[in-house]
Amino acid sequence: MHATPPFPPDACCREDEVVDLVHGFYARVREDDLLGPVFDRHVHDWPAHLAHLVDFWSALLRGTRRFNGAPMPRHMALPGLSAELFERWLALFAQATTASGNLALKAEADARAAMIAQRFWRQYQLEGHHLPAAAGVAVDTDGEPA
Repeated sequence: MHATPPFPPDACCREDEVVDLVHGFYARVREDDLLGPVFDRHVHDWPAHLAHLVDFWSALLRGTRRFNGAPMPRHMALPGLSAELFERWLALFAQATTASGNLALKAEADARAAMIAQRFWRQYQLEGHHLPAAAGVAVDTDGEPA
């Protein structure tokens, strides 16, 4: 009998590293002055949310198939997102991947996070959610705040 490898040959990390990354990252998010309030308004069950996010990142980084969901529509429904929030999310994520000490995980996770943030922000803009009216601000006919 031989030992099971710590992760699939094409994976960049072990499952415990994914758990540590997700939990460490969202601990930073919850303490952040910019992102914390956004997440506090929308996440009501942190243990369940973290478990779902571990499944998401495990699927991306390890090829597991536990994640089931459609993150895009849920994020498109959030009011008042901005480029600044996405940039801050990426900065905190990079801090968490650096703290992992696993350079392969950092490279893969940072690249995927950048693609996700870019895709979400682009879709958010295409759907017009970034406009002041979408955030509940009255606008005039030129789209400027009234």
